[in-house]
Amino acid sequence: MDRLIGKVAIVTGSTQGIGFAIAKRLAAEGAKVVVSSRQEVNVKEAVAKLKNLGYQNIIGIVCHVAKPEDRKRLYEETLNKFGGIDILICNAAVNPHVGFTADCPEDKWDKIFDVNVKSTFLLIKEVLPHLKKRNGGSIVNVSSVVGLKPVQGIGPYSVSKTAIIALTKVFANELAPLNIRVNCIAPGLIRTLFAKHMFENKTLHDSILSAIPMGRMGETNDLEGVAAFLCSDDAKYITGETIAVAGGAHSRL
Repeated sequence: MDRLIGKVAIVTGSTQGIGFAIAKRLAAEGAKVVVSSRQEVNVKEAVAKLKNLGYQNIIGIVCHVAKPEDRKRLYEETLNKFGGIDILICNAAVNPHVGFTADCPEDKWDKIFDVNVKSTFLLIKEVLPHLKKRNGGSIVNVSSVVGLKPVQGIGPYSVSKTAIIALTKVFANELAPLNIRVNCIAPGLIRTLFAKHMFENKTLHDSILSAIPMGRMGETNDLEGVAAFLCSDDAKYITGETIAVAGGAHSRL
């Protein structure tokens, strides 16, 4: 498909898992893609993998989304290489606490909200001047189905992902007159390194799986097409929406 030819897309947290799958799909649909994450070695490996697959309009930029200087460099280097920005996928996230919510140390709570929520807000805020120059664009935030129905053991992470859904709706309303669409994807239990603690913990895994009507974990390729759709003109009249990709699991607040 060629729905994204001529578009420039930035995907944060995109050297593995969901972010990498989305970056690959956007490239397959014709976009020029910027992959990024905190570790330079991971960025280089991801770029090499994508180029080996035949996607040549790819660059990698090291970016810790909670660091202002990294976000600035992310946008500046993208503009220098590709001349503009049309698409932003906010996928980077952390979850340093597993257990009873009241046992979450303050520093870990702060880290969850700094990276998952505050950084998403700042990434969107800082990309707006560049999207305006293109007379519009598409922003896709990656939340989680636990933002719609919190799961015991990952309470602080669940709360941060609920905040992402609200942030999506707020920005969608405010940016619609500028032809900038803002939508959200809420993945369910997806087989990634990030979710390893959820599917390796048998009790937690069985609890989550019992709530999935399709009876299986998701794979990263279950998500990539949804992201590409939301970035394309096929979704040109869609904004402020959260699409759950969760095998039929509960997906309403």
